Amino acid sequence: MSLEGLRVLSLESRKAQDMATLIQREDGIPVIAPSVKERALDDDDATAVRFIEDLENDRFDLLVCMTGVGLTFLRDTLVKTMPEERIGAALRRVIIVSRGPKPVGVLRALGVPIHMVIPEPNTWREIVEAIAARSERRVAVQEYGRPNHEMNAALARIGATVSPIALYRWELPDDTAPLEHAARELVAGRIDIVLFTSSIQFDHLMEIARRLGLEASARHALATRVAIGSVGPVMTDCLVANGYPPDFAPRHPKMWALVKAASEEAQAVLARKAASA
Repeated sequence: MSLEGLRVLSLESRKAQDMATLIQREDGIPVIAPSVKERALDDDDATAVRFIEDLENDRFDLLVCMTGVGLTFLRDTLVKTMPEERIGAALRRVIIVSRGPKPVGVLRALGVPIHMVIPEPNTWREIVEAIAARSERRVAVQEYGRPNHEMNAALARIGATVSPIALYRWELPDDTAPLEHAARELVAGRIDIVLFTSSIQFDHLMEIARRLGLEASARHALATRVAIGSVGPVMTDCLVANGYPPDFAPRHPKMWALVKAASEEAQAVLARKAASA
């Protein structure tokens, strides 16, 4: 099977070109609509410095590093006011839990040992399970683009005191024209497959469709006409909660695996949906 002739919508932002290349390799037609911008919070300097001081004063036992992007924000914010050696020394005072491999490079560059790398599928559930097996309960969480309330609540249930460290948030991109185009193409029946790799992508697609007065039509298209791909369990949970269980998901929560799954399964999904319609 392949994606030959199929129009595949991706809402990737940072890795938009990588996704386009993967789709083209499977003979698909990529429709790329960047859906997210990462914006530093207004008080990120003060938050970052306060975090380092808290580490130096032994107020945390363990740090959960959720993303490489967040750690890069942290490092780049702090180097404006202190040497990298101080940042690394502060981080070495706590147990480091990395949600998958992405934070590892930044930590190693700072000379910080990683005590646990959460295995696939790298969800918050595996993080909580790993921490539950340890004794540390004063937990700092370097957040990604929005709070993970489910994880924080689960950590609290095992007796942890959770301190979120928020340096950036996800917003709509400055240029929403590609996203608006994608919403119109979806409603017009000119999208065959939608690939989701982050829950914020779904939220922003629906927000743009709502602004255009197309939300009901977009939701109908997702429910009845297109093949929906989810990169992994967290994304699947989001889609199911919104009433759109994905038609396929890869064994490994990676972009290349998602595109490969689409190539192998989307044709059959589309044929089945067309027959039902």
